Amino acid sequence: MSFVHLFKLANESGGTLYLMLFLLLLALTVIIERSRYLANMYRVGEKAIELCRSKKVINKSTIKEFHQRHNEVPVLRLLEVAIDGEHDHLNQEELSGSLEEALMHEVPKLDRSLWLLDTVITLAPLLGLFGTIIGMFNAFSVLADIQGGITQVTGGIAEALIATASGLVIAMIGIFFFNSLNTRIREVVHQMETLKVMILNRQQLFQSVTYQA
Repeated sequence: MSFVHLFKLANESGGTLYLMLFLLLLALTVIIERSRYLANMYRVGEKAIELCRSKKVINKSTIKEFHQRHNEVPVLRLLEVAIDGEHDHLNQEELSGSLEEALMHEVPKLDRSLWLLDTVITLAPLLGLFGTIIGMFNAFSVLADIQGGITQVTGGIAEALIATASGLVIAMIGIFFFNSLNTRIREVVHQMETLKVMILNRQQLFQSVTYQA
């Protein structure tokens, strides 16, 4: 199938194939950006957990070092709350509330832009069906030509179904990565919850470290 033929099909689909190409590029952009972002979040989260598990000194200089080696990540906010001198007088329940508040502020950053991928998954098959309907109209419009009408109609139907197939392919790709990204988000949130518990279990250590900062 030549490029010229694909261009012809795109035009005959009422422009829906062009829209689906845009949706595919949009989906791939979201997938690549979120995959890299969440992979970095998970990697830094593992390092933060290892830092707490090792019971090394965690003070302002340690957090500053984290900032220099990594971009702004949600787990750093939890560590910053833990070493904040304003929280030294808090009991464990009050500190837990402060950590939970910080966690709730950071979680929405994880699934940012995923609504676009969800929209693509829903919209692509519908656009494909719409493009197929337009293609069917074009195919049946040649029935006035009695001699070659049947051949052109069957060929036109086959070409019209390309729009539906394209929409389904985009949706299948999107839903695979959508579920994969949601799984990664749950893993990162679990890391943050784990880090919160580790901070609470080491509250006295963090408070004593604060005065050394």
